Amino acid sequence: MALILNIETSTEVCSVNVSENGNLLFEKESREGLNHSELLTVFIEELFNDNNLVINSIDAVAVSKGPGSYTGLRIGVSVAKGLCYALGKPLIGIGTLEAMGIYTSQNAENYLPEASTEKNLLFCPMIDARRMEVYTALYNTKSEVVEPVSAKIIDDNSFSTQLQVNKILFFGNGARKCKKALNHPNALFLGPEKASARFMQKLAVEKYNKNIFEDVAYFEPFYLKNFIATVPKNKLIE
Repeated sequence: MALILNIETSTEVCSVNVSENGNLLFEKESREGLNHSELLTVFIEELFNDNNLVINSIDAVAVSKGPGSYTGLRIGVSVAKGLCYALGKPLIGIGTLEAMGIYTSQNAENYLPEASTEKNLLFCPMIDARRMEVYTALYNTKSEVVEPVSAKIIDDNSFSTQLQVNKILFFGNGARKCKKALNHPNALFLGPEKASARFMQKLAVEKYNKNIFEDVAYFEPFYLKNFIATVPKNKLIE
């Protein structure tokens, strides 16, 4: 039995759950914006108190490692590492796009009823990276990587080669803004719009069973791009 605390803070969603052998037991989730610093530790405390669980009873902590929001990732990883240090539990890192892509491919019929009969179907999670740029990857119906994680600026020619021979499900918080640019009959905007700790559960227990753990002291989020602080255009008049 593997009792795992899953933490997802890579986007605007603050999502926490406890799963047993990959199956959801309890969860707390907010989709109201980047207020993870206020909610995350409160959610974790409430999750255990409200369900009469002792936090030391977990076997591991899994955290979404990115790519995504720089601030959100820092908060989630910092809390996860702190818990692992305090409890002496192993840390599991889960790629955000990997979790989204594999979960959706394994539950494709929930979004596209005819998915089981589609021979050339791909899954494209997208995380908003400002303007027309997204963090993205491609997965097939076997949950295999077709294109690895990358940052792409989306235009009319994006995914044109794949769309000639495949139907592609685009989803995630970056997909909506790409809908006009990806105007192709094989481009389907279906699937989950938001990230969730639920997407991590199966991958987390698989890594736990294989003893694939992170070094708590040195583990860092996968930002994909360096953080760049911007200066507001409208300066205050002194």
